[in-house]
Amino acid sequence: MGNGITLFHVRGIRIGVDWSWLLILFLIIVGLTVSYRDQLGEPNSSSLPYVLAVLSAFGFFASILLHELGHAFVALRKGIGISSIQLWLFGGIARMDRDTDSPEAEFKIAIAGPAVTLAIVIVLAVAGIAAAGPSDFWDATWIESTGSASAALAVITWLVFINGLLLVFNLLPAFPMDGGRVVRAIAWWRTGDRNSATRFAGTLGRAFGYLFMAVGILLVFTGQPIDGIWLAFIGVMINGAARGAILQSAISSRIEGVRVADVMDAEPVAIPEECSVEQALDEYFLRYRWPWFPVVDAAQRFKGLLIRETADEIPEVSRATARVAELLEPDPGSLHVSIETPLEALLGNEALRRLGALMAVDADGRLRGVVTAEQIGRALRDAGTSI
Repeated sequence: MGNGITLFHVRGIRIGVDWSWLLILFLIIVGLTVSYRDQLGEPNSSSLPYVLAVLSAFGFFASILLHELGHAFVALRKGIGISSIQLWLFGGIARMDRDTDSPEAEFKIAIAGPAVTLAIVIVLAVAGIAAAGPSDFWDATWIESTGSASAALAVITWLVFINGLLLVFNLLPAFPMDGGRVVRAIAWWRTGDRNSATRFAGTLGRAFGYLFMAVGILLVFTGQPIDGIWLAFIGVMINGAARGAILQSAISSRIEGVRVADVMDAEPVAIPEECSVEQALDEYFLRYRWPWFPVVDAAQRFKGLLIRETADEIPEVSRATARVAELLEPDPGSLHVSIETPLEALLGNEALRRLGALMAVDADGRLRGVVTAEQIGRALRDAGTSI
């Protein structure tokens, strides 16, 4: 997935959609338009089925988003930053800045999404039953072509059905889906070894991936090509993601016990926040030719980053009076790590990929070093592997 289209932000989290999501949106609207026309007994000239299909598609969009926000908010409570939530071909993904550091955090973050989806199912089902009664609600849920269902009930029951399906699918113990992450959390709790738990959950995920592919191929040859191709493709994606997780766990095990403090540059070059922009450009950017520098206060506490492009935008006549503190990019919590952080926890770190480095701070927030992607790569090579 690329960055796709940014829609809006929630508590600083970028909400976006990948181009593939537009395909799913189109298919849902087309398919539901036909289904609602049959279910409601509407003529072909009626626009009501199309309107309901659009509402249902965006209701599904909202359900997926709430599911991912469930993961995101619990991750934030556990001190894990969320850079973005991206909706794509197979649902959504909340991009965490780092991996979890305990079985408890892993379990709570993993189960939060399905818990939100279950709540959506219950609320909508109660509303539908209260409005139409259990019998009519059940009939409408199975999209029977009676022509007697109301428009509102048709939308509600479809959302109940699709969210129920999403809930069951997500809870399958196929890593890296939510159910697979729950399995990893339990295995991690039982063994105390995150890497072995990841390998176990990943192996289980690969088995489910192969099962989906096999069933998909069977469906293709039994007259259901669309469903078969779709299921097989899901199997390929799950298998690939699980294989990647297993490979990463193998890399992590090679550097187990290595801390950020063991590999970081312990003499970082930082700009004081009271420094003028003119000094910053002359004494730091022109001298070292780096695109950014960490900024510290008088007590050497890390405050954020000064980006070269931001400093260059200040007019020359104002650079002597403008202060670095006025221009820095504040640290949202994802730009630094503790010097005691295990190096394996930085693998896949979003901010590290973006900047090429992270600031290493002590317990009081004082800047003690800078750990770069190159240093992590060197540690991996020294451990007998490569990036």
